[in-house]
Amino acid sequence: MGDPRKYAVVETERRFLVTTVPDGVLTASRIVDRYITGTRLRLRETVAADGTVTRKLGHKVRLGPGPEAIACTSLYLDDAEWALLCALPARTLEKTRHIIERDGLRVAVDELEDGTLLAEIDGGAGPAPDPPAWLEVLAEVTADEGWTGARLAQEWPRGSSRRPRG
Repeated sequence: MGDPRKYAVVETERRFLVTTVPDGVLTASRIVDRYITGTRLRLRETVAADGTVTRKLGHKVRLGPGPEAIACTSLYLDDAEWALLCALPARTLEKTRHIIERDGLRVAVDELEDGTLLAEIDGGAGPAPDPPAWLEVLAEVTADEGWTGARLAQEWPRGSSRRPRG
């Protein structure tokens, strides 16, 4: 395989279970992720607060042994492409994403269907920073595979209240 970063954006992120959505929410959007069975592909539909819908196909490749650094490639889809790809077998994860910006730091807090709050801090191509004091962290789960989107979709089928296993 060639260089996975050639057409990708490199993300270094840390993930944390948190107690609350902090003050300072800039936007909130509804996200439905469809993890296509047997692949590293994800279909994402995002509905912004103003009703704008964005649909894309994503591919993620890890750049090291852990989940911290990932090369991400996205393609934006039209209605026909979306409909065709949605016919593929997939596991679904639905969430509300809250974007918070405070003290020069942007944090995404995903509210899962059962109320669990999972925060992500992205460091871009550099290391992700430590969580700020205003983010009420229960535990860091960056290295826990059970808290990746693909695993959550696999472990939490619709209507289930099971917690993911690491």
